Amino acid sequence: MTVAPQARTTASPYQSYVYAYPHKTAYRRLPDRPALRALWADQPKDALSLYLHIPFCEVRCGFCNLFTRIGAPGELTTAYLDALDRQAGVVRDALGDGGRFATAAFGGGTPTFLTAAELTRLCDIAEDRMGADLRAVPLSVEASPATATADRLRVLAERGATRLSLGIQSFVDAEARSAVRPQRRADVESALGRIRDARFPVLNIDLIYGIDGQTERTWRHSLDAALAWRPEELYLYPLYVRPLTGLGRRTGTGSDPAWDEQRLRLYRAGRDHLLAHGYVQQSMRMFRRADAPPQTADDYACQTDGMIGLGCGARSYTSGLHYSFDYAVDMHEIRGIIDDYVSRPADDFAHAEIGRRIDTDEARRRHLLQSLLQAEGLPHAAYRERFDAAPADHFGPELARFADRGWLTDDGTVLRLTPEGLAHSDAIGPDLFSPAVRSAMAAYERK
Repeated sequence: MTVAPQARTTASPYQSYVYAYPHKTAYRRLPDRPALRALWADQPKDALSLYLHIPFCEVRCGFCNLFTRIGAPGELTTAYLDALDRQAGVVRDALGDGGRFATAAFGGGTPTFLTAAELTRLCDIAEDRMGADLRAVPLSVEASPATATADRLRVLAERGATRLSLGIQSFVDAEARSAVRPQRRADVESALGRIRDARFPVLNIDLIYGIDGQTERTWRHSLDAALAWRPEELYLYPLYVRPLTGLGRRTGTGSDPAWDEQRLRLYRAGRDHLLAHGYVQQSMRMFRRADAPPQTADDYACQTDGMIGLGCGARSYTSGLHYSFDYAVDMHEIRGIIDDYVSRPADDFAHAEIGRRIDTDEARRRHLLQSLLQAEGLPHAAYRERFDAAPADHFGPELARFADRGWLTDDGTVLRLTPEGLAHSDAIGPDLFSPAVRSAMAAYERK
């Protein structure tokens, strides 16, 4: 099935979550299969980001369109870690002696799907194979309530994890079931207690608004339940229903103005509630407690050039090429990609196979997106230093359009989204996609 072309900014504030630009649906097979050694030869490598992807979950939520599969039969996790180790050895060799890591993250999927012993091996791959000093750099790890067991958390704490991100989505059991996320409030609270006992410097809690049946009262209930744990960070995500997901098969993915209004109303209520409780807004989604220790891997920071991704769902970024393995949402397709990954000999990891070249225009757009969608905004001087021009020289009509809608301010020093602009981040981001990326995304065959 072909993806419908993505419209430019419309009345809906919920076009797309711009986590990375360009999106993987704009990637294509690279006919020249460039060697990693050549790709990284002239890149700055003294402050790289390292990301290890674990594509397994105990369940798949109804809204999830991430690259992950349910369960791992037999010895699949062992085979996956074996392949990750082979890939790491090849990538480390391609980086040469100059590669140094400034941040690290384990994502998925659910990294804590792995056993404590397997998490130990994952950390060993990051340290012994890749040379990342996990105790000396910020290390963020994603977890779920069911897999946040004491033995797993102990391994992560001992190996230097500074941030544990827990996907809860709702503290209301009926809402969790509506989102096809089977969990009980009591189990969530127990997991939070274990995480706090492990003494990670930063606890992040993910919540979702726009769930069927959710009201301002139940949304406030979830917010207050999260606040009771005084998390250093909170992410508030609007619910999206995407093709090939559980909810997408059930309800369809069409636009619904009433749902848009519900999500906007709940977003504003959640934002105002967190601001009143001493949190500072970092982006549309991210809120940090004012007295929390600083972290370096905010929202888009892990999407900068100099990203090394290991695992079959991870992206890597040089200044001129973004690359990864194949991408899918359908469970059968995902299983096939994972099976291919674990069967690869080491030599197969020495080349980039699927990706997208980044020319000067795309680099400008990416920088604008990464900066503008953050609450602190885009300093004119930073853009001029990098691109020898003002942002309006390249994006004047778009910026003027945002300003006319009351979404953007410019004091001559910094371009910054207004509170209403931040609320419309998921419309602003897609409106800045290039025609070429938009066309590639429209032509992508979903699988």
